[in-house]
Amino acid sequence: MAVPGDRFALRAGALTLQDLRGFWAEARPLALDPASYEAIRRSADSVAAVVAEGRTVYGITTGFGSLARQTIGRDQVSELQSRLVRSHSTGVGAPLDDRVVRLILLMKVNALARGHSGIRAEVLDRLILHLNEELYPVIPAKGSVGASGDLAPLAHLSSVLLGEGEIRHQGEIRPAGAVMAERGLPPIELAAKEGLALLNGTQVSTALALHGLFMAADLFSAALTAGALSVDAALGSDTPFDPRIHALRGHAGQIQVAAWLRELLADSEIRHSHLDCDRVQDPYSLRCQPQVMGAVMDLLRNAAATLAVEANAVSDNPLVFPDSGEVLSGGNFHAEPVAFAADTTAMALSEIGALSERRIALLVDATMSALPAFLVAEPGLNSGFMIAHVTAAALASENKMLSHPASVDSLPTSANQEDHVSMATHGARRLSEIADNVAHILAVELMAGAQGIDLRKPLKTSPKLAQAMGAIRERADFLGDDRLLAPDIAALAELANSGWFSKHLLMGDCLTDL
Repeated sequence: MAVPGDRFALRAGALTLQDLRGFWAEARPLALDPASYEAIRRSADSVAAVVAEGRTVYGITTGFGSLARQTIGRDQVSELQSRLVRSHSTGVGAPLDDRVVRLILLMKVNALARGHSGIRAEVLDRLILHLNEELYPVIPAKGSVGASGDLAPLAHLSSVLLGEGEIRHQGEIRPAGAVMAERGLPPIELAAKEGLALLNGTQVSTALALHGLFMAADLFSAALTAGALSVDAALGSDTPFDPRIHALRGHAGQIQVAAWLRELLADSEIRHSHLDCDRVQDPYSLRCQPQVMGAVMDLLRNAAATLAVEANAVSDNPLVFPDSGEVLSGGNFHAEPVAFAADTTAMALSEIGALSERRIALLVDATMSALPAFLVAEPGLNSGFMIAHVTAAALASENKMLSHPASVDSLPTSANQEDHVSMATHGARRLSEIADNVAHILAVELMAGAQGIDLRKPLKTSPKLAQAMGAIRERADFLGDDRLLAPDIAALAELANSGWFSKHLLMGDCLTDL
């Protein structure tokens, strides 16, 4: 944890994609801008006035969902909020990753601090404490349909404020009550609307979508490098990356990808050795990388733009407007924008893996690559990369199933009061599985491309790809005779996920300018 004076200053509603990525990558303490507290106070006072006046307002003096017609007495409004948290803590499945929980806490604080949720400063300050002290609520991954907010997972987050549920700190899971008691922190007694403000919201689905997006950004750079290695290994041409071709089409992503590929392949001896060969055109998996990966880049940037807006959104219900004293019911908790962003990210990730698998298939095919069959000496005695390609094919095919859009599905809940839902949460959650598959596909291609480059010796690849070769060879040796390749694949998947390629070979990554 950073020293107390080194805190991120959070101005409510002003998180950038870079801020979010920073919190995702590592734990960072924050301090809320003091100017936010006046808006928070006025919002909480507005809710208190509703209770004092005996007005009928959803979720404050009524029940929830289809029970909204049930009036709650003034002496029960606090108990109503605590019961809401307990009754909605119904999540199942493995706990969410710490990186995801950090984002959830950050975005929940950010949304509530805008002063339209009717929550008191002491509740916000406790959430900030959990983030700063890395006391992460244990949140089961499953149980939200992405409408009325991510109710079940956010209930598990909120339960620790009551001294219930579980907390994970430095990998150890313990009862929340015991952890908080050790720190002298009593349970919070929720006031009117506070449970509803905590549970309503799209922060879980948005955090999961951002988790997948940030993984995709790291994999994107690894995929471009792997693709460039495959071009050189297969004696492919860099002519398809000529900027004049891409300027005529005009897509920003395509133009940028072509420029990166030219940079990666610049000054390759292998390329210079076959400038006058009789091959007219390369297969699409080599030649059309700017068109495919450029479209992927554009999709990821569109998803990033949507998620950056959502990360700053006030998405609970009802919303408090202190200037007029009104409390308005709406539907900002419906996560359809997040669902669409997750679906397009899933498709983009899947296509990264699909294109990589096709290049692996090309490299292991001696008739296409002009390299030894399956990239190994004495094929027959050695199987070489034969089954490594099968693994890549299995993962690429699995991603086709996982990429089916979640947003086109809906299943009514809450006695048909919540009759159309986004399914954003599991649509976003599956991104990490797709990304994990892609990382392992790219690991196989990085290893196969490096093998092909080594088989072209004494000719040398480009200076940038030589850097990539160094990183690959630190983790996976040249394959002379058959050996266990699973450890090599695992090590290179970790490299693909690490962000190394964008930091060392490309000038930034596919999300840099957002």
